[in-house]
Amino acid sequence: MKKVRITVIRKASYPDLMAKYENPLENPCDMKEGSVYISENGALPENFCESAWETLSPFVKILAQGGGNFYNGWMKDPESALLSCNDGFRPVSFLVETVKE
Repeated sequence: MKKVRITVIRKASYPDLMAKYENPLENPCDMKEGSVYISENGALPENFCESAWETLSPFVKILAQGGGNFYNGWMKDPESALLSCNDGFRPVSFLVETVKE
């Protein structure tokens, strides 16, 4: 299986939505832009957000098995995907890509 790199590309934040709908949280997200995680054998990387993993894991597993070209040419690099976690208050965007060795 191929290794898959997961890079934190961008964090967004919607304080108006948080104030209106969310109960206060102490540590809602500790992802840092530029952080890189490596998935080996399609497995959850150490210290990676489990909630974000639920969204990313199907794509990571396909890339790890040598697949790609999601949605018939969506990405310039067919061995990658740009995905976001499902947190509507502070979504994080991740670049998921096959490690070229």
